[in-house]
Amino acid sequence: MKRGKGMKFVGDSRISAERKPNIPKDYSEYPGKTEAFWPDFLLREWMVGAVFLIGFLCLTAAHPAPLERIADPTDTGYIPMPDWYFLFLYQLIKYQFASGPYNIIGVAVIPGLAFGALLLAPFLDRGPERRASKRPFATGFMLLGIAAVFYLTWESVVTHDWAAAEQQGKIVEGPEVEIDQEAEGYQVYAGQSCINCHGENLEGGPAAPPLVNLDLSPDEIKDIAHNGVGTMPADQYQGSDEDLDKLAEFIASLKPEE
Repeated sequence: MKRGKGMKFVGDSRISAERKPNIPKDYSEYPGKTEAFWPDFLLREWMVGAVFLIGFLCLTAAHPAPLERIADPTDTGYIPMPDWYFLFLYQLIKYQFASGPYNIIGVAVIPGLAFGALLLAPFLDRGPERRASKRPFATGFMLLGIAAVFYLTWESVVTHDWAAAEQQGKIVEGPEVEIDQEAEGYQVYAGQSCINCHGENLEGGPAAPPLVNLDLSPDEIKDIAHNGVGTMPADQYQGSDEDLDKLAEFIASLKPEE
């Protein structure tokens, strides 16, 4: 066959003989129906996100998060309260069938079934319909889940003793006591392990009470240093008796000014 007008030569049969322009589609052909991801869609998303972020930062600056007193692991009477988005799970484990010896049911089994059903939803409901009225199973499970979360959250809120919770976490500021860090007693305090638990200014910590404004005599303080008290074990003080006298006198003198 002679080379002519109707002949095309292709080196690889997997390559199309018709050359197509490698340019992006003109989205102006479909006004209002589609748009380019970059930069149109992404720029709009960034702008909306920036507005919400600035608003959230202004809200946190105007209304700081309420703080409670320093956590005390030795306080067995403290009742914790989770954030609002976990209140329905918090309420669930209050019921008899999901608490105590059946705690695994409220902690893992029921939430696991709920979230497992959510993960399997695309495989369980594969119909082409998009209207909620024509997808009874998906719509029913969704409404059931929303109702359960709303009911449990509401029950958790109305049954919680908010007044008692406010009091148990209230920050109580005691009278100010000046700490003379140049005093001999403080030097002994800083050289012992006391400072690790009771703090630099004897303000106390999560596992130790404050050492200011104590209603104890120097002899009682020395006895505690040797024999311990509460969660404080015995023989914590490793210094000399002379230094212990200075330490006890120093701690006993930390009283607010009249």
